[in-house]
Amino acid sequence: MSPDPSSDHYSYSAYADPVMARTFDGRRFSGPIGELIAETQAQVLLNMVGTGKGRDILDVGTGTGRAAFILARGGANVTAVDASEQMLAMARQRAEEQRLTTITFQRGDAHALEFGARNFDTVVSFRVLMHTPQWQRCVGELCRVADRLVIVDYPSATSVALFESLARRAMYAAGMKTEPYRVFTYATIVAAFERHGFRVRSVHRQFVLPIALHKAIGSRRFTIWSEHVFDRAGLLKSFGSPVTLVAERCAS
Repeated sequence: MSPDPSSDHYSYSAYADPVMARTFDGRRFSGPIGELIAETQAQVLLNMVGTGKGRDILDVGTGTGRAAFILARGGANVTAVDASEQMLAMARQRAEEQRLTTITFQRGDAHALEFGARNFDTVVSFRVLMHTPQWQRCVGELCRVADRLVIVDYPSATSVALFESLARRAMYAAGMKTEPYRVFTYATIVAAFERHGFRVRSVHRQFVLPIALHKAIGSRRFTIWSEHVFDRAGLLKSFGSPVTLVAERCAS
């Protein structure tokens, strides 16, 4: 489908690149820290979803299908949508290799989901709000099609991600090839969900130090130890990022 926002926005053009599709998981989840990020994301997702067996779950912005695979292994019936045919092709290939047959992949745009109201028990959307042209419209769509839960993640404006975001925006404005993502305050995200009748139920914050620094050091033991120290000191609650949260529909 053709998205209402301009499809030449970087969030469409960058992920339409076949090279991006082939290398995305490797760049983000390779090495000891990448593996730790993937493991943590999987555990947080499963904890927030709870028992997924037999439930209908929508993964919006599925990319190469990582979240969809986790949910399908838990017994959920997963519909996975993405605006990029290249990313979907990679997801379909990997699902076939892993014999995951309870996932339906289809092209779709987070700004205008082609599903009925409250069509899915749970809706998941990772790394979408930070890049999408109209993030508040996307939140509205996620809430519209979710019957019970919506799970999203975002980089925090009270973390060091703020400075990387500002740097990337400056680089992008100067014509450099990069992804100038946005950051959010917790209050902004909470307010967006409340406007659609959802309340935040639980939150997970991952790192105080930048992911790039952890990857540069390359020590899983150091990352776990240092972030534990920050957590004990109360810094993770204020400065941790990325943030993953689950919001539930309020009783009407």
